[in-house]
Amino acid sequence: MRYVHIENVESGQYLGRTIFSSNGAVLLSEGVQLTVFMITTLKRIGVTMIYIKDRQFDDIELADLVSEETKRVVMQRMGETFDSIRSGKDFNTKHVGASIDTLLDEIMRNKEVLVQLSDIRTHDNEMYVHAINVCMMSTLIGINMGLSTTQLKELAIGALLHDVGKLELVTDDESGDPRKHHTWRGFEVLKHKRELSLLIAHVAFQHHETMDGQGMPRQLPGDEIHLYARIVAVADTYDNLLFDLSEGRRMLPHDACERMMVLAGEKLDREIVIQFLRTVSVYPTGTSVKLSTRETGVVVGQHRGLPGRPVIRVVKGGGDDMEVKEIDLAKQTTVFIESVLM
Repeated sequence: MRYVHIENVESGQYLGRTIFSSNGAVLLSEGVQLTVFMITTLKRIGVTMIYIKDRQFDDIELADLVSEETKRVVMQRMGETFDSIRSGKDFNTKHVGASIDTLLDEIMRNKEVLVQLSDIRTHDNEMYVHAINVCMMSTLIGINMGLSTTQLKELAIGALLHDVGKLELVTDDESGDPRKHHTWRGFEVLKHKRELSLLIAHVAFQHHETMDGQGMPRQLPGDEIHLYARIVAVADTYDNLLFDLSEGRRMLPHDACERMMVLAGEKLDREIVIQFLRTVSVYPTGTSVKLSTRETGVVVGQHRGLPGRPVIRVVKGGGDDMEVKEIDLAKQTTVFIESVLM
């Protein structure tokens, strides 16, 4: 598979990964042959990047931290929960807890897998995909920091529900009443759920506070921000750097990681950023790159300890004259990735 920009997709190519709606239903299944109408529709609903199948890379499989089926079920449960919150009804915390248990179980089994945020986003599902991504990254950071099972579950639920304050569709008032900010609104929703730890509500409350005390909604200094919220702030920031469908902007993972390092200490907790950078794939599998050798290739493998030094497959020629070689940047220390090709 190759990870490509939607503008470079052609009719007749085959979809490499399933696209889900916000309620977990399948919009397009993996393996479907794309038509001009499908590609146009994907652009219209906000898709910017997709995986496509490529015979030269058919043997390459993405190592998923969490299975697509688990993500589908979690999105379905989130849809039910968010619908209840929007309508002012009570929501079932047992369903949320059960989803998190399954999610945590898979993350614990696959904790050596680098995070690759490869789920295809649309205007419809972006809030759900964002919540799952923040949950997965926060949980991995928590594991690296030695949190207990109970703490990890609290952190994961808080991460999954960190943006519930946005469900009221009220614009944040950044300069006025802090109670109108989505973080405060989210806290008000969650603090009344006796089945949930109050710390979960504080994740929603504090995830936009910053280490320099200039955040929202209460301008708390770093030492007054709860650990869970500081962890979620790092994961939330990274995912927002990668995907901003509302403005049509996106930052590539290696650029986003550099930006995270700039923010460390001033806006984000430096130690948490360090732990985060150990969990994320700087160059996701399937990404096309240009090397310092002037060759172009596709990322086909990752190194847990060296996320910035993946394995690159270079294919030259075609037919009987095709030449294929793999360059392991962890071993070829004089070769570098010069740019990402979209």
